[in-house]
Parts: sequence; C-alpha cells; structure tokens
Amino acid sequence: MADSAQVRQYLAYWFQLGKKILIDGGKEALLPQPVIQGDRYSEAFEGIWQRITSADAGDCYLEGTQQTVAELLSPGWEINPCARCAMPVPVPNLGVQSLDCPCSDLSFWPDTSTPMPRSPINNQARLAQIRDRLMKSPDDRSQAS
Repeated sequence: MADSAQVRQYLAYWFQLGKKILIDGGKEALLPQPVIQGDRYSEAFEGIWQRITSADAGDCYLEGTQQTVAELLSPGWEINPCARCAMPVPVPNLGVQSLDCPCSDLSFWPDTSTPMPRSPINNQARLAQIRDRLMKSPDDRSQAS
C-alpha cells in the first residue's frame, strides 16, 4: 500500500520534470514552482497537495497517467521504480501491471547527463550523520565492516 509520503514523493519527482496535476477530471492543470525549497517541499507544492487531497477536488491525476491520487492512497496501489527510467510509478497490488510510465511521453527522459529529481534534504541532519560517523574511533569503524 502506498502511503501519503510515497504519493507526495511520486508527484514531486514528476513535477520536477514538468508533469502537471490534472484537477477535477482535467478541467484544470497545475504545476508547482518551485517544488522543493531548502529541506522541505515548497509552499506551492504543499498548497497543491492540500487541494488535491480535499474532498471537493474531484478526480486528480498526474498528466499522462490514469490513476487518481485517491486511488493511489488506497490499499490497492504501491509506488515502485520504473524499470526504464527508475522514476516512481504506481503499481497495482494485485493483477497485471500496465507498462505505462509517465516517462513514456517525455522524449528527453531518461537523461543520465542531468541530475535525477529528488526529495527535500535536511543538510544539517545529513552533515551531523557524516560528522558522527567520522568521530567514531578506528576500532568502531573496523567492527562495523
């Protein structure tokens, strides 16, 4: 089952490649800019997330896909990497998986010469982890190997 954090990450990654979210059955298309701001999702992203998860949003789905956000948040779906491009894609828990990936209509993707979309990173926490690892005694490091 895909949890809300996985669905948020799925949308954020595809937003970074220019895919829009279609709201109310395609009546409106939105693309937050920027998607990430520092160590968290941007206010624009959070605003769209609140809107698409509200009860009155209607069917909302990522451009180029058929699964609604509500379906992805149900127990019938998981988010896994695409075999072609390694980007997150929805996969049904039961039954046959479709070969559709939102990357299928992006002529420029996959592009190994550009950075992959990413999730927000807390630089301070990451640097603290590196510092802690470096401060371990040599004996601690040899036992960990």
